[in-house]
Amino acid sequence: MTRDITITIDKDVCVGAGQCALTAPGVFTQDDDGYSEVLPGKENGGGDPLLREAVRACPVSAISLSEQGG
Repeated sequence: MTRDITITIDKDVCVGAGQCALTAPGVFTQDDDGYSEVLPGKENGGGDPLLREAVRACPVSAISLSEQGG
């Protein structure tokens, strides 16, 4: 069974610390203003084993994961 994961970044909370991009560079990057964003095609994490660690690394908890399926 697989789970569908959706990554959400709250741009109103993000401070641009970049910890997500440092932890999981295969999923996250920073935009021109320095705020976090998900790389194109990686909206579901792409199976990156560091995804959850990157979410935990956010100092302001701006990133959330929602999972569906089982």
